[in-house]
Amino acid sequence: MNQQTGFSLMQPIKSNPEYRRLPDHVMHDLGLEAFCKAASDDDKERRLITNVLSQITDDVSVADYRRAIFADILNLPELRTTMMQLFERIQFLKDFSTMHKTSDEELGLWHLFHRLDELDDYIRIVETMRDCLSDERIQSEGLKNLKDYVSSLYEDACFAEMKTDIAALKMKTSEVQSVTLGINVNERFEATSIGLVSVNRKPFKKSNIVSNFADAVAAKDKIRDNADWDGDLHYQLIEKEEKRGMIEYMKEEGGLLGAASVIANATTVNPSADDLAAGSTFYLDAVMNKVLRSLVKKLRDTLTKYADVAIMNVSGLVPEFLYYIRCAGLINRLMEKGCVFCEAQPETEGETSMTAEGFYNLKLAMNMENAKEIVPNDLIFDKNHTVYILTGANRGGKTTITQAVGQLFVLAQGGLFVPAQSFRYVPCDCVYTHFPADEDKTMDLGRLGEECVRFKEMFSAATGKSLLLLNETFSTTSFEEGYYIARDSVKALLTKAARTIYNTHMHKLGEDAGDFSLENTGAGAASLIMKTEDGRRSFKVALARPEGSSYAKDIAEKYGVTYEMLIASE
Repeated sequence: MNQQTGFSLMQPIKSNPEYRRLPDHVMHDLGLEAFCKAASDDDKERRLITNVLSQITDDVSVADYRRAIFADILNLPELRTTMMQLFERIQFLKDFSTMHKTSDEELGLWHLFHRLDELDDYIRIVETMRDCLSDERIQSEGLKNLKDYVSSLYEDACFAEMKTDIAALKMKTSEVQSVTLGINVNERFEATSIGLVSVNRKPFKKSNIVSNFADAVAAKDKIRDNADWDGDLHYQLIEKEEKRGMIEYMKEEGGLLGAASVIANATTVNPSADDLAAGSTFYLDAVMNKVLRSLVKKLRDTLTKYADVAIMNVSGLVPEFLYYIRCAGLINRLMEKGCVFCEAQPETEGETSMTAEGFYNLKLAMNMENAKEIVPNDLIFDKNHTVYILTGANRGGKTTITQAVGQLFVLAQGGLFVPAQSFRYVPCDCVYTHFPADEDKTMDLGRLGEECVRFKEMFSAATGKSLLLLNETFSTTSFEEGYYIARDSVKALLTKAARTIYNTHMHKLGEDAGDFSLENTGAGAASLIMKTEDGRRSFKVALARPEGSSYAKDIAEKYGVTYEMLIASE
């Protein structure tokens, strides 16, 4: 967001949503770290994408605002290309600009006109951005408002007039071919001071300096009583009408420089001893710097002000634009690969808080060579299906489905297209995950103790608008102990009516789902299974009672302890 104007591509103007930050482990648990890494090779940009996705609000207007902006950026690849070129130019100018040079002594004529060149670049950037955002195909409120915002910057800074002035000044300065200087001398004919007489658009013709000087001093009547220049010596101007001093020249011809009359008393410089040996080139440089010093100082603040308008205000939106552009680039590549994405539709509170059709796990799809191998699923959250107890065979896709549901909400609330055929949802205020912890994090409390502490913290932070995703929670103890804790946890979750998926190997928990629902009229629990077909994993979910001992059978087969495998090994 631009802090000065309040304009943002992340939320509507004058909105004041409340954000929650996802706990640090959630992006990892959901497999979204891979998405952020694939979106950009730049560490800074990856952190930017992660930060945007990690800031969650249940404000429907924010989700819809972002959705429309992302749709425009995804559907207009030429917009993405042009904006990236502008951002690269802005960064180049910021890195190498002289706009913020503060040493007046180092600023001469070259710096002055170089600054004008930079300002001209800034103006062209703003013009190009304004023209790019004027595309009639743009539909989103955010990008339409951005075009109006950029246009107002352009007009408020009088960039059109400034551009004309710069063009005129460049034309005039390109005509400067020579500079006429006046030198004061003492009785030993040593230069005591040097001053600027005029700036000319034609070079001097005569080149024999010695003969000209001899001609000038040989005759007594050629020694002048005053220092007024009348062009009578051999170094004559080609056009006498161009004998104006530099101040007048800039004042009358320079456009932007017209306000520089403050330097009228700074047109001479006294040379030091070193100056006398430095040659006329040094004198010229010294004079030009002396004459222009006040002018450059005055213009520096003016030009920097215009540059700040063009760059600081616009560049404040670059990170937000980059977020959309990088994510759009990745999603576009995945769509070309054959992955299906849809425009998520945020909704206000209703009987159904999520309807997902044909959704899948994005991380899994990103690692697949053939998108046709993706197995899509359907799922809803409503009053009777608030807490799902998901059971099924080991390696049958329980964790994959659990992650996929979380991905839908995080990506959709970030404004992005989601991996599904259709997705309608009520935004959540935060996503909480309870996945198995690393071994080194359970040393003090033990695995079960660590799980209990984390679940209590998560439950306390969650509200009825939250999304909770539990993966094999309370599975690190005996079945009896684990089931006892899990049962009470599910009952507590139903009192909050928080949307939850609890995947577990405790099939009895799924069998008792109906009983949990009867004890709480505000929300319902349901048994969800990973179906098997003829003993094979289908990776499809279905509302049904648990299939029984599939988990134990898989474990036994994995470690070779079925009756058949044990006998065969003898």
